Amino acid sequence: MSALESTPTISVALCTHNGALYIEEQLVSILEQQPAPQQLVVSDDASRDATIAIVHEVAARYPAVKLTVLENVPPLGVTKNFEQAIRACTGDLIALSDQDDVWHTGRLALFVTEFAAHPDVALIHSDARLVDAEGATVGQTLMGALEVGAGEIASIHSGDAFSVVLRRNVVTGACSVLRKSLVEFAAPFPPSWVHDEWLGVIAAAVASTDIIEQPTIDYRQHGANQIGATKLTLAGKFGRMMEPRRARNARLETNMTVLVDRLQRLGSRVDDDTMHRARAKLQHEQMRNALPAGRLRRIPPVTRALVSGHYGRYSRGPLDAVRDVLQPVD
Repeated sequence: MSALESTPTISVALCTHNGALYIEEQLVSILEQQPAPQQLVVSDDASRDATIAIVHEVAARYPAVKLTVLENVPPLGVTKNFEQAIRACTGDLIALSDQDDVWHTGRLALFVTEFAAHPDVALIHSDARLVDAEGATVGQTLMGALEVGAGEIASIHSGDAFSVVLRRNVVTGACSVLRKSLVEFAAPFPPSWVHDEWLGVIAAAVASTDIIEQPTIDYRQHGANQIGATKLTLAGKFGRMMEPRRARNARLETNMTVLVDRLQRLGSRVDDDTMHRARAKLQHEQMRNALPAGRLRRIPPVTRALVSGHYGRYSRGPLDAVRDVLQPVD
């Protein structure tokens, strides 16, 4: 990825669906940024409330920002809606936005500085402050809720985000800004992947990603979130461990099959080590998806994969090994 010019152009890709309750506050927090974005793309998924009317009313107060509104009937769904918004962006940098958050003052300036300092980085994501429906802090950050560890953060800073995203996704779209040049490698977005997971793994495979450890948005948690973040209690973790495994493991295998196929198609853009690790992750997910129904019969293959280090490199370590033994099939 080539370095940005000293003053990059910035687009915002904002997706909406019945977002009238919070959209004005979010728009103002975006359009008041310094530097301001040159373009705001709003892709709306069949809203039945006043979302689009509010978008036009607020955007009219900021005539220097070009507004593009895309209205989808029927709705595209989260991943394809974001893909449509991103592909309509023309800026050197593309900031992703949900409809119900609030950007912190100076957010875009911070990202512009970070991209200028790291010309080989294709995507940067940040932490977020979790707030409730009224915007009051819940005393937690997004990275805290996701239990992102110091080792994972160090790997990302060192340029090896791929090792992190092979284990699990830590990229949240609402906290992310990417270079437009990443889109040619990521598009089209596969329907089995969530857009931010896909952008994160492709960025890590073809270039690198980085992380801003401070919160740059208020990430609102409320009953209508399409995608949210909640830190699981011990009981919640046990409940997840006992959820049926068939659909989840089939999805994980499908996602890796899709990823390996895309990386192969990208050819020399993906180095041999990255390709090798992606194929090894696919083999790991194939093993997990093929585990027998009987729990006792799962123990030998799970133990072999744990001892060989595959669970540590391609899953969440012993936790996922125990899950694979205990989970019911259906």
